[in-house]
Amino acid sequence: MYICIRKYYINQKMKYNNDNTNGFLIHASAFAGLIFPFGNIITPFIAWQTLKDRSPYLDHHGKEAVNFNISYSIYIFILSAVFVPFTISTFFHDFWNWNNFGRINIDIDSFNIFGFVGLATLAGILTLVVIALTIVAALKAKEGEFYKYPFTIKFIK
Repeated sequence: MYICIRKYYINQKMKYNNDNTNGFLIHASAFAGLIFPFGNIITPFIAWQTLKDRSPYLDHHGKEAVNFNISYSIYIFILSAVFVPFTISTFFHDFWNWNNFGRINIDIDSFNIFGFVGLATLAGILTLVVIALTIVAALKAKEGEFYKYPFTIKFIK
């Protein structure tokens, strides 16, 4: 009887260790976005779809990872949508002037540089925060804890 209970305990412990490792890998797979476009969404989504039926723990971590990476991509898109026109209008503001149409007049002054550097810094900080949150979530999953990313839009419930 003792051997049967011990085998059951070892099997359960191995199951939880596998779930913890898989939860870690779901979150860490978001770094595939550094290798190919939208890898931060596609790889956690594929990992979640293949592992979600194994346990509610993996289902939770998969949903969190996918929702966070979709939200992050939307935030970066919005920041880019502000950044690109701002950059064009800052450096090439006389391009559309009818008197100087077609001439490129690059106007660089301290105000323009401050705005340009400020938006670039904001994008850099956002990227560092995302990397840090992904690492924290992966480590929490490895420890067997449930983790919720901050500022996440719940696309998948």
